[in-house]
Amino acid sequence: MTTPDDQSPAPQPPVPVSKDRIYRSPAGIAGGVLLLVIVGWLGIDAIVAGRDRTPWLALATLILLVPLVVAFTLRPAVFANEERLRVRNPFRVIVLPWGQVASLRSGYSNEVVTKSGTKYQLWSVPVSLRSRKKAARRQARAAAEGDGRGRPARGLGAGLGGFSGGGRGQTVPDGPMRAETDKVMDDLRDLWEAREKEETAQGEVTVRWAWEIAGPAVAGAVLLAILLAAG
Repeated sequence: MTTPDDQSPAPQPPVPVSKDRIYRSPAGIAGGVLLLVIVGWLGIDAIVAGRDRTPWLALATLILLVPLVVAFTLRPAVFANEERLRVRNPFRVIVLPWGQVASLRSGYSNEVVTKSGTKYQLWSVPVSLRSRKKAARRQARAAAEGDGRGRPARGLGAGLGGFSGGGRGQTVPDGPMRAETDKVMDDLRDLWEAREKEETAQGEVTVRWAWEIAGPAVAGAVLLAILLAAG
């Protein structure tokens, strides 16, 4: 018989992993859904109503195009939590612990750079130079009016699309009036700077190819090539 002093303490529940913040492109998703509807409608119509080799050609084209449309529109996403950044691009998934990130850069595209110098583009956070210019004009107008809502961008009129650098890997102006994707990059930079030295944010960068996308697309391309070669 054991006494209360002999009993080991009850195991503590594991610390829950922080919840992901998910960043996706609404325009990309909307465009992808529209393309899938169009491609599906045309393809199914050709399969049902087509003659001779037309149904087979339509089927092969569908097998090729549908994964590609999904890959470049619906699939891209960025998942960030306190331990790591996970980048889901069209054909790869890259997991980067914050301790392995050297910078998050915004230029003609938004990129994450590892300490080894490897760059990965953030497909789901596309750059809009038009949005940046509109945001810079709003900042300049607010500063000129002296209403305290903003201040002119540093280097306005110079550098990339009228913007010059600032911050760790940052090449767009500071201030509250920002393009939406630049605000996303601000969020990611804040999380990285807060967590990069934490023990739980260390590890190795891993890259996985999206065979679930590449496989069907390659199969569709091979089938289409065979049908076209067969005449």
